[in-house]
Amino acid sequence: MKAIIPAAGLGTRLRPLTYTRPKPVLRVAGQPIIRHAIRTLQVAGITDIGVVVSDITREEIQHALRNVTGVDITLINQHEQLGLGHAVLTAREWVGDSDFCVYLGDNLFEFGALPFVEHFLAERPAALIALVEVADPSSFGVAEMEGERIVRLVEKPKNPPSKMAVAGLYCFTPEIFTVLDGMPASARGEYEITDGIQGLIERGHTVVGQAVKGWWKDTGRPADLLDANRLLLERIETDIRGTVEDSVLTGRVVVPPTARVTRSTIVGPVLLGEGVIIEDAYIGPFTSIGKGSVIRAAEVEHSVLDEGAIIENVHRRLQDCLIGVRARVSGNRIMPRTHKLTISDASVVELV
Repeated sequence: MKAIIPAAGLGTRLRPLTYTRPKPVLRVAGQPIIRHAIRTLQVAGITDIGVVVSDITREEIQHALRNVTGVDITLINQHEQLGLGHAVLTAREWVGDSDFCVYLGDNLFEFGALPFVEHFLAERPAALIALVEVADPSSFGVAEMEGERIVRLVEKPKNPPSKMAVAGLYCFTPEIFTVLDGMPASARGEYEITDGIQGLIERGHTVVGQAVKGWWKDTGRPADLLDANRLLLERIETDIRGTVEDSVLTGRVVVPPTARVTRSTIVGPVLLGEGVIIEDAYIGPFTSIGKGSVIRAAEVEHSVLDEGAIIENVHRRLQDCLIGVRARVSGNRIMPRTHKLTISDASVVELV
């Protein structure tokens, strides 16, 4: 079985973070989102993975996937972004006659792809769709069910037939390509995967819905990234191998060999990257700090710092922050008790 990860979009809902980088390379819990997706597929036994990229996202995606081991990754060019159905059809030649999984790389599942892949391989319907119950399904693809079978699937309906929304993981036989090939675009000018699945239903094929067990996160907005970081950090175990001097570390904390913590307090779960320097600082729970970052004379909690970020001389706590690559936050005067920041790559913020 193969897998497709669509990664051609720009992630406009995550701007300004995605002005300079595509959404799949943004980091949560120390890794680009797309690496979490690949790990999930690998655990499910899928090692042949096609990543659909655009001319704009290709270079950054390729860089994020360097040194990935244990899987065979193929980049597939989608020169026009015309919807998820179009992205899947773009990968048709690469998929060939194989069954395949489509995993939206900005989605995270507590128990990964394995339960869905196992169910699909055991029953082998034309399609199996991960579903999650949501309070307001009008912004999702929505399934109408009879038992475990989906009898109707509609995209972003004004009057949803149920509260069971499509959750970003699909398993297909190659039959889906016969529906997608020649299918008309939707009213918004895109080729919807939900229309393709509905086409399978109308042709009499079996389409199964499987409810998500445990938590599910769509990391489409800044608050979702922070929540995903929190959920993933819940899984880490203490691993302190770097230099720790005159400091107090409590809870689950990861300090890699090249990191240094001096005269500081860290309350886990906290994940430090290689080469991180923490001096005269407080790092609170649910914080991940990227490679080569420096936090000096500052307090940070429930935040994600990407590689090379610098925070220094900030005399009130920063919380719920997303700090981009090589961004800098500095200050030297009295300021409000907390600050909430979403800062894109290479930004400079001075708190004075």
